[in-house]
Amino acid sequence: MKFNQKILMDYLAITLGCLLLAAGISIFTIDARIIPGGVSGIAIALNFLTNGWISVGLAIWIMNLPLYLWGVKVLGKEFGVRTFFGFSVSSLFIDLLRGDIPGMAFIRCQDIPTIQNMLANDFLLYISTGAILMGIGLGIVFKFRGTTGGVDIIAAIAQKRFGLKPGQVFMSMDFFIVALGGVIIHIKDLSPDRPVFTLCLYSFILIVGSCKLVDSIIDGFDYANSAVIISQRYDEISRVIMETMDRGATALHGKGLYMNVEREILFTVVTRREVPLLVETVKGIDPHAFVIVNNVHEVLGEGFRPRI
Repeated sequence: MKFNQKILMDYLAITLGCLLLAAGISIFTIDARIIPGGVSGIAIALNFLTNGWISVGLAIWIMNLPLYLWGVKVLGKEFGVRTFFGFSVSSLFIDLLRGDIPGMAFIRCQDIPTIQNMLANDFLLYISTGAILMGIGLGIVFKFRGTTGGVDIIAAIAQKRFGLKPGQVFMSMDFFIVALGGVIIHIKDLSPDRPVFTLCLYSFILIVGSCKLVDSIIDGFDYANSAVIISQRYDEISRVIMETMDRGATALHGKGLYMNVEREILFTVVTRREVPLLVETVKGIDPHAFVIVNNVHEVLGEGFRPRI
């Protein structure tokens, strides 16, 4: 029962992520003549080239289908139903939000006055909103072990077949797609108000910003810190950490090679707001203590909340 409930929650989360991703693409990139890279970027360029005859969502789905079948063949059945679900749902939402589905023309979220005002008067905020929605949406999809297909499939195959790093594939593909989109926008004269080169730069800003958000959603924003404390008065410091700060501590046996002295090394994890207190406490006990503080993305255990 719990297993089925977990799967249901995963798919609900993936659906939410696809909705946010679709909103970022359909509302905040297409009308701005911004190419977001990946298969969605090719679909938008194709939409421009055909004067809107092929909707963006439908183009994404059509291009993803053979890529998905190729991925299943090369990567195996574990490639999963979630990939098909991800790119199908996101494609559906893109056309739905833009009113490109027959009978749904009344929706057209991109025509909302507030959105149009933002496009006309605050282009940077407009693009930034799209990047945020895309980054959070993709991050949620990846966090719950889903994918929207596209370049992800090509990168996975390239890594398996040729040993290429996914980052290299993403950057190469995105550069080519943004350049292709820029050429089409120039030929069709779709952006008389802004130079094509400027739009391409905005596209790269959107790609970088959304990728950073994806990483933050997957890894988690820093909400805790680990500390390594090297001090001869480790016993006194550990008691204060456990009794006063109510945090656990672990003593690891080590050897200082410079002085050739064996000593205990303390390791503890605290919240961000507890770091100043920890450092002040350690320095109050031993002014010569050596303290190393690192960011922690995930802590599973008593005293810390787990990430979703």
